[in-house]
Amino acid sequence: MTDIFQFIKGLPKAELHLHIEGSLEPEMMFDMAHRNKVDIPFRTVDDVRSAYNFTNLQDFLDIYYAGANVLIEEEDFRDLAIAYFDRAAQDGVTHAEIFFDPQTHTDRGIPFDVVINGLLAGMAEAKTKHHISSKLILCFLRHLDENAAFKTFKTAEPWFDRIAGVGLDSSEMGHPPAKFARVFSAAGDAGLKRVAHAGEEGPPDYVHQALDLLHIDRLDHGNRALEDAHLMTRLAREAMTLTVCPLSNHKLRVVDDLSDHPLDRMLANGLRATINSDDPAYFGGYIGENYRAVAAARGLSRTVLAALARNSFLGSFLDDEEITENLKKLDSFLKNQ
Repeated sequence: MTDIFQFIKGLPKAELHLHIEGSLEPEMMFDMAHRNKVDIPFRTVDDVRSAYNFTNLQDFLDIYYAGANVLIEEEDFRDLAIAYFDRAAQDGVTHAEIFFDPQTHTDRGIPFDVVINGLLAGMAEAKTKHHISSKLILCFLRHLDENAAFKTFKTAEPWFDRIAGVGLDSSEMGHPPAKFARVFSAAGDAGLKRVAHAGEEGPPDYVHQALDLLHIDRLDHGNRALEDAHLMTRLAREAMTLTVCPLSNHKLRVVDDLSDHPLDRMLANGLRATINSDDPAYFGGYIGENYRAVAAARGLSRTVLAALARNSFLGSFLDDEEITENLKKLDSFLKNQ
């Protein structure tokens, strides 16, 4: 697999499903806890890694939110973003659209401006240092109510020129997309793109709701859409991009084994699937490792891997000229292989 792994490393690609808080590595968690004088429920880095032996979404989220408590100052959010982009550059990422969860921070007293200023500083440094372009997607926490989402939306208004879109994440079961139809409508009226996690734990009906009630421009996860043949046809016909996260799917038991992952089945059914890392510090790998793991498990060819990379640019929120430039880089790379 050495040759295919080298191919993956050099393959220009975009990442469209990355929770920046989910890139908080245990070592950085400890460093930030120390400098910000924050108590965390772990004594050592190994204790943190042991806690990562979760098998469901809620257990993961409990650890995720505890870790986020160490993020206090603009410097913390900047450092978090820079650390992610340093790794993304090593994996051949040329563009990234990153999720952030402002409610995770504002609910514990961290001002919205601190969060976004820090992230934007890290994104600017990545552009200079690695020539990686990036966009921000503000996610609403679906386990909170609609009023909380609207409050966050209102707080974010001065920053709409620096935010590409809104998303929906956190606990899926029991919190259908319909719960947030009105705030997503407001986001659309404001000119923001719309994405949503649906069909990870939730049923195919949640994907229908995301399409019909939230009017999403991109579907995050979407695995369970494969249970509904008509839904698959619709997603293919509408060229809806799916931001698939193989290692996350395995860790959270969406699939029991990567050898059974439906990624190539998605492609065979005409779905615009992509590969992403979700919460890489928690799920065992960044985007390159996701490509390598599923390629090895499913025996994916260079042609399939190149198609996944192409889909990542086509599914991005870059403008046509920017997408074309990235596709030229991809084609140049492929031509020289």
